[in-house]
Amino acid sequence: MTQQQEEQWKAYTLAGIFTLSLRLIVGWTYFSAFWRRLVLENKLIPDTAGYIGEKFNHFLPNSLGIKPIIEYLVTHPELLWWAMVVFTLIEGIVGLLYMLGFFTRLMSIGVFGLAFGILLGSGWLGTTCLDEWQIGILGVAAGFTIFLSGGGRFSLDRLLFSKATSRPRTRWMTWITSGRLPVSIKNITRVSVIGAVTLSALTLFTNQSFHNGVWGPLHNKSVKPIVEITDAQLNNGTLSFEIYRVEGVDVYGSFLIGITLKDKDGQTVYHKDGEELAQFPVNDIRNEYVAKVAPGKHSLVIPLGAKAVLTCKNAVPKELPASNYELVLTDISGATWTSNVQVTPK
Repeated sequence: MTQQQEEQWKAYTLAGIFTLSLRLIVGWTYFSAFWRRLVLENKLIPDTAGYIGEKFNHFLPNSLGIKPIIEYLVTHPELLWWAMVVFTLIEGIVGLLYMLGFFTRLMSIGVFGLAFGILLGSGWLGTTCLDEWQIGILGVAAGFTIFLSGGGRFSLDRLLFSKATSRPRTRWMTWITSGRLPVSIKNITRVSVIGAVTLSALTLFTNQSFHNGVWGPLHNKSVKPIVEITDAQLNNGTLSFEIYRVEGVDVYGSFLIGITLKDKDGQTVYHKDGEELAQFPVNDIRNEYVAKVAPGKHSLVIPLGAKAVLTCKNAVPKELPASNYELVLTDISGATWTSNVQVTPK
């Protein structure tokens, strides 16, 4: 080994020591996801409170770039369950080996990929601050940094190739474990700088896209519920419409306490209050995703990301004259959402 190579070995060893705390803490954030979902509490049981598939559904409305993948999974519950199981196991394995420094660089690629998925999927969520965006972007940076530094002295990679084992370290093994990368200082500097600039650009782009965090006005889509209404129509006395909750807090639903139909003069021709909506027939709710609209104790509950068609049978007289009607939905917060109603000819 030349003197230059010896100096590089020392540099990589120090780099691994300096990034030890980063490796341990970030590794735990991913391993703890597995620990919480399977050991402390089983959150992989469908149709139970806290099911991770429903939380995955919360990502859908404002995800970036991967919305078709999320939508496909939440409309195929069996595939979604398998995806959540695989994702949880990967988080556990990657997080644990990342902390232990075993195949450190390969695990850092795993951390990068997991964090990037979290960033694109849920970077818009966070009620009091930009929680998920921060987790995602910091995880991406941590994955890139540890890939460059390797595990250093305090890693299983070092034991794997210690003098006691007499195991040769091939060039390709270095790329997936730890130690001195087989590239020149000039090239590794170039990669480091390009990577830092690229990740900085990703940071600014996603911060602006999700929150207007670079230039304003700043917005937070996780604070107030917003429900979109589409395809509202009256047909032979039956009122039907589709609702889709696209914003608001992810940990609890929007509580619908009023469905009102008004004519062109603003007169109410149909109304259901919260107590009536709490008794809304389940058979008249056609849910499309895993997150389900369902009657609650005093209202109709609409979780984040839920989409459903509601049918109000015999809502109005069949002989109701053709006219312009307006549908008004009222949330317990006082927020209202409106839509014009199409009257289907008899």
